[in-house]
Amino acid sequence: MADEAHYRGAKLSIELVHAGRGAMPRLLKDGVAIAPSVFPATGGPEGVGNTHIREMTYADIEHIINRYAEIAERLARCEFDAIMLHAAHGNLIAQFMSPRFNHRTDWYGGSFENRMRFPLQIMKEIRRRVGHRINIDMRISGEELIPGGLTTEDMIEFVKLAQEYVDSVHVSVGMIIESDYFYYSMPPYYHPHCHNVKYAEAFKKCPDIHIPVTTVGSITTIAEAEEILAAGKADMVAMARPLMAEPNLLKNAYAGRPETSRPCLRCFECAPNVMQHLHCAVNPVCGRETQYRVIQKADERKKAVVIGGGVSGMMAVQTLLKRGHEVTLFEKEDTLGKKLYEISCLSFKGDMRRYWDWDVKTTMNSGAKIVLGTEATPELVMAENPDVIFIATGSSLIVPPIEGIEKARHILDMDNKRVDVGHKVVVCGGGLSGTECALQLAMEGHDVTVVDMLPVDAFAKDASPSPRTMLMALLKKYNVRLIGESKVLRFTDKGVEIEDRNWNRTLLEADTAVNALGMKSDSDVVAKFAGLIPEVYVVGDAAQVNNIRHANQSAFIYAVEC
Repeated sequence: MADEAHYRGAKLSIELVHAGRGAMPRLLKDGVAIAPSVFPATGGPEGVGNTHIREMTYADIEHIINRYAEIAERLARCEFDAIMLHAAHGNLIAQFMSPRFNHRTDWYGGSFENRMRFPLQIMKEIRRRVGHRINIDMRISGEELIPGGLTTEDMIEFVKLAQEYVDSVHVSVGMIIESDYFYYSMPPYYHPHCHNVKYAEAFKKCPDIHIPVTTVGSITTIAEAEEILAAGKADMVAMARPLMAEPNLLKNAYAGRPETSRPCLRCFECAPNVMQHLHCAVNPVCGRETQYRVIQKADERKKAVVIGGGVSGMMAVQTLLKRGHEVTLFEKEDTLGKKLYEISCLSFKGDMRRYWDWDVKTTMNSGAKIVLGTEATPELVMAENPDVIFIATGSSLIVPPIEGIEKARHILDMDNKRVDVGHKVVVCGGGLSGTECALQLAMEGHDVTVVDMLPVDAFAKDASPSPRTMLMALLKKYNVRLIGESKVLRFTDKGVEIEDRNWNRTLLEADTAVNALGMKSDSDVVAKFAGLIPEVYVVGDAAQVNNIRHANQSAFIYAVEC
């Protein structure tokens, strides 16, 4: 691995981490984790966190110190260029340092000096064994952002001691293994860009810290990184998700064409798959590089027709062209990706707006024949004499037979501000779309209630863990009322009548009601085209209503094999 990286001019580093009380039970022989103190983890991403914990003995501590050093020594022999010692996010090293989680009364707990002893012993032993054959980077939480946790002042004092043994410090924030706080460590799109930089800047500006400082977290473009470096807020910038979305991010910037880079949504479709297959919502090749690193030209050039210019339709066009096919796309609206655009009108969906802009421009400039403002018919499609048809007609709003439902506003009309909204709003539907609509309205000062048949703890379950956790916290912050296990009986001029699990009926007064009860594939539209020729593919929401990742991946998988 090191030889391959060096052959291509890259440097190779690896992260060394012991999760401590955050260890996944399924990866432990007896299901019992070790930690400085018995303090169960509430859990962060799926599978992280353990409630069965044993306090570490001196023998355990010595063993772990030696294991860190042994692994570092092996990596140095394998000619790795660096290691990252993970002392952030509530992992084992951070657990020893944090007064919130270290309740020991011996040499490894209590005072600041005692709590820092374990990490310093690890660093000292690693340096003793590897010398300067390998760079030692240390990742820390600049602040744990949890009551009773480590503060920036604590960590600055620690880095002053640690810099004798490490070559650089990598400043993140938060706690991954605490469910109420891990969206600081894994920042979703509700956070502003570059929101962690201020923590790294505190270390960079400390006159007693002499090692380079790296910042990380929601830095998604090279322009943002350059601005941070130019302002002297950090010495280095770390990125992960943007490079999953666009592996050529650096190359495109260096070549003077940064606008060609596919934007990251910060949606965390990548992160829930801990110890599993890697995914990216916007880059279907991510995790499949060995198979699709280079998309080969097809043996036979085909004429392809794509019906629908949403997310899946645009992905189909882009992939079919890479395969060398001739492509025509029909879109009934006057622009591509209209539904994506409408969703991106929410104030916290700036990343999605950038993706919409990139996707539309990339498709329009792809060389395909794009026919806008024209609803496809079987006759129009067959006039193109296609060899293959992609049906990407998307989905439509579910309108159940509920009395007075015509009084309810369409959720996309709300997102796009096409209708006037009264002060009191009831959103019917507790999925991601409904709860995000509710959040936007509450942020604008409306009195908002969300109602669904699901229990409240299942609201927005179609979101990834980090965005969902932050969304639920924001709904609480903005006083959005959540009502679960209740069905909508009728819409009236006064509001929405609901019935709970005990058959109690309540009228929720509302000036505006919103239909966010979900979307459905339009089987009648699909049926019009499905039998026209032998080779027909149904992709995206037209096949199954899901999210952006599903739309992109379903279109890509069919198109790349076409």
